[in-house]
Formats: sequence, C-alpha cells, structure tokens
Amino acid sequence: MENNEKVYLFEKMSIYRAVMKLSVPTVISSLVMVIYNLADTWFVGLVNDPVQNAAVTLAAPVLLAFNAVNNLFGVGCSSMMSRALGRKDTDTVYRTSAFCFYSVIVCGMLFSLIFTAFKADFLGILGAEPDTSRATSDYLYWTVTMGSVPAILNVVFAYLVRAEGSALHASIGTMSGCILNIMLDPVFVLPWGFDMGAAGAGLATFISNCAACLYFFVLLYIKRGRTYVCIKPSMFGLKREIILGTCAVGIPASIQNLLNVTGMTVLNNFTSDYGADAVAAMGISQKIYMVPMYVALGISQGVMPLVSYNYASKNYARSKETVVFAAKLSAAFLMITTIILHVFADGFITMFMKNAAIIDYGGDFLRGMCLALPFLGMDFLAVGVFQACGMGKMSFIFAILRKIVFEIPLLFILNRLFPLYGLAYAQFIAESVLAAAAVVSLVKIFSRLMGTKGDV
Repeated sequence: MENNEKVYLFEKMSIYRAVMKLSVPTVISSLVMVIYNLADTWFVGLVNDPVQNAAVTLAAPVLLAFNAVNNLFGVGCSSMMSRALGRKDTDTVYRTSAFCFYSVIVCGMLFSLIFTAFKADFLGILGAEPDTSRATSDYLYWTVTMGSVPAILNVVFAYLVRAEGSALHASIGTMSGCILNIMLDPVFVLPWGFDMGAAGAGLATFISNCAACLYFFVLLYIKRGRTYVCIKPSMFGLKREIILGTCAVGIPASIQNLLNVTGMTVLNNFTSDYGADAVAAMGISQKIYMVPMYVALGISQGVMPLVSYNYASKNYARSKETVVFAAKLSAAFLMITTIILHVFADGFITMFMKNAAIIDYGGDFLRGMCLALPFLGMDFLAVGVFQACGMGKMSFIFAILRKIVFEIPLLFILNRLFPLYGLAYAQFIAESVLAAAAVVSLVKIFSRLMGTKGDV
C-alpha cells in the first residue's frame, strides 16, 4: 500500500500537491538546520567574545567540506535510486542504498583521521590567528575529530529516505537533531551552564547528530520490508554500474562543495586581515543569508526525486511542469526576502551581537550578499535538474563557472578595488551570470527531450 502511494505521488498527483508534499518538509528541515546553525552563532555571541564567535566562523569551511561527502553519496545515490524506481528496477535501488551507507561510514572515518593528523596545518589554512586558533581547535574537536561520521551519515540518510518519496520522514530525522542541538547549545555554551564557549557549541552539535542517526536507524527497523532503503551487509557490493552511476552525479556535486569550501576559505582569509570583529560580522551575515538560501536549496532538493523519477520513465512533460512551478515559487520568495534583508540589515545583525563595530560591518556585508538571492534560486534549481537527470557533466560545469571562473577571482578583484566591503558583492555578480546560463540550459534540455521549441 505504501509503495502504491509513492507511485501515485510520482506519476499521478497534481504538480502543485506533489511539489508541496516533497518540498515543504525539505524546506522546513532546511530552515531548522539553518536555525541550529544560527543558534551556534547566537549563543556563542551571547558570551560577547568576538574570538569565540570568530572561531565558529573560521571552522565553517571544514563543516562545509562534509557536504563533499554528503553530495558524493547523498546526491549521487539518491539520484540513482529515483531513476531506478522510475525504471521499476528495485534490486538496483536496494543495492545502491547499501553501497551508499557503508561507503559513507568509511569516508567519515577517513575524514576524521586526516583532519586530526594535520590539524595544525588546517588551522593555518582556515585563517586562524594566534588569538583564535585555540577556540577554533576546540570547536573542531567535537564537530570533526569526534563527529565526522554522525554528521555525514544523518544527512545522507535523509537523502536516501527522500529518494523514495518519504520527504516527511527525512525531514523529521534531520529536524530531531537540529532541535536537540538548539536545546543543548545554551547548556554547554553559556556561563550558567558548562561555560564551554565555542567548544560547547561543537559538543552540542556532536550529540545532536548522533541522535539524528539514531532516529533513522529506528525508522528503518520499523519500516523493514516496506522501504527501499537497505543497509543489509549482504546487499553491499562494488557493482560497476552502481559506482559509475553514483559517481557520474555525485563527483560533480562533491567537487562543487569543495569549491564552496575553497571560496569560503578565501573569503575568511581576506576578512581575517581586518581583525576578529570583521570575521565575526562576516560570519553572522553569512548565517543570516543562509536562511533564504536554504529555502531555495530545499525547494530544489525537494523536487529532485519527482524530476528524476519522471525523467527515467520518460514523462518529460511532468518533469518540465515540476521545474517551472518550483522556479516560480523560489523566485517569488527570494525577491521578497531580498527586500526585507536589505532594508533591515542592521537590525538582523543586532539580534546576534550588540557590538557597534560588528553591526556596522555586518549590515554592509548583508546588504551586498542578499542581492545574490533572486539569482541563486534559479542556479540551485538548474543544478538540481542536472543531478536528478544524471547530467553530472552539466552540474560540474556550473560548479567551475560559479567558483573558479567568477566568484573566487571576483573576491581578489573586489577586495583590491573596495577593501573588505567589496567581498560581499562577489556572489551577486557570479550568480546573476549563472542564473541567465541556467535558464538557457533548461530551455535547451527540455526542448530537446520533448522535441519542441519554447520557454521552460
């Protein structure tokens, strides 16, 4: 019965209802994830120590690097699973999920070992100065040395569960960890609790990620025999078609996130030249910016299984309708959000730290950064379509264009022309160009698939 409902969702349900059923839980879980990221910044900010707040900002690229593994297996395997479901090839679905599960555990352990062995080198690369290195190291001990495996595994679990259409369960699992993190942050961070500062935020994150993983294990046990997500050791194997299918989509998605890490590291290194106040302000601005950004990302990730399934079953018209509706939904939300953030930038920064210098820096940063939002949604959606349809080459090209061709060179140029403040506008310029490229690419793809000419 449950599997018949999933088929109805993918094949027959109205586009509006199907997109909402898949996207709303994904967006909500994305927002909760952002809130929990904001919680780290907010509770550490209550300590009113720019060094502690800077530590969370400087550590962000390493945590973002988790997404390289998340996307390699989460995006790659979920795309493979949804396309296999569209072909009614359930054996491939089972084997893909098992391959993903065990590969993630191995990669998470390697991530932890490599970081721990070369921690001093990584701190230097991240831009940690003598006054911020200790706090940054303490935060990374819990989030990376101890926490790599649960941090990566709970996100990938959500991808796998979402791939079979269970967006609500995927979101509940993610949100359970996030909510627990928000509850634990003040206990470990603030003076009335354990007074651990940034390290306490890291410990709260570690515990919450373990709890999220536990939710998914319990879910799979309860739904055994009624889910396509399989973690039986007997189903694990290194089948050539599964590895190639996963990597074709997952590697470009992984490289995209590694380039995001590179871009964030370059940005933090430039910002650190102006002191801890500037770093803290940039970090707060980025966390606020992440709220609407993750809504756009949630919409694009939410519709991926629907696009992927109908692409594999050759129902291209339904895939196209899904993309058009998602594009309109994302664009409307992001335009409104951009106006709000631009007008009330200083007020949003004040919510996190009541420090005049940080408010001054952060307000200007946020006004520049938010201009990228209306364009970012179209870019996310296009990359989501590429991933859903197994077009790894296209998503790789967009990743290279975004970071290597545009954003990172722009950071160097704008910082030279407009020291510090120019850094906030690099993404706006890059995303405006990429949004135009995204529209052109989607028009060509669906025109070719449907054998017609016209706008998407």
